[in-house]
Amino acid sequence: MKIYDISQEVFSCQVYPGDPAPERKRLSSMEKGGLYNLTAFSMCAHNGTHIDAPFHFLKDGKTVDALGLDAFVGPAYVAEHHGIVSGGDAAEIMERAIERSPEAAKRILIKGDAEVSAEAAAVFAFSEILLLGNESQTVGPEDAPMAVHQVLLGAGVVLLEGVRLAEVPEGVYFLNAAPLNLSGADGSPCRAILMDGER
Repeated sequence: MKIYDISQEVFSCQVYPGDPAPERKRLSSMEKGGLYNLTAFSMCAHNGTHIDAPFHFLKDGKTVDALGLDAFVGPAYVAEHHGIVSGGDAAEIMERAIERSPEAAKRILIKGDAEVSAEAAAVFAFSEILLLGNESQTVGPEDAPMAVHQVLLGAGVVLLEGVRLAEVPEGVYFLNAAPLNLSGADGSPCRAILMDGER
């Protein structure tokens, strides 16, 4: 079995414009005479590889701790696309995914420098997928992400943003992208991995 780590390293990760970057503080250091090494850190819930809960863009949406893990753990389909994902592109991705594995088609990861359009978001929402992932720090346009987020999160589709799929061929995998159990949070960092039983 081959395991792909599709997460960004936290302290060197990409940060959405305007969000605070992760910071690390060494509280105790053996090199400086301490009995042990001890690190504290702070970060935005949406730094690096992370999930968006509905509460991120919906006033009464579910927070991270209220989400079941079934959306984040299970078969997933990786589809490559570059540029804006149109409604037609989204329909084609869904067709390919369903043909390969109806179960994997519930979790779609888009490989490449893709931007999901509002029309594509509507197609994914209509398809009743559980999760949509992408490599950008936001699933929609960086300068106007709200509409795409509202369509997807409003339909109960959780988002996995900032993944790294360059080394992952298109196809079916087993995804584990469980978020931290953060009470009341609108998002959470995660260590996302894909497992391929055929390789």
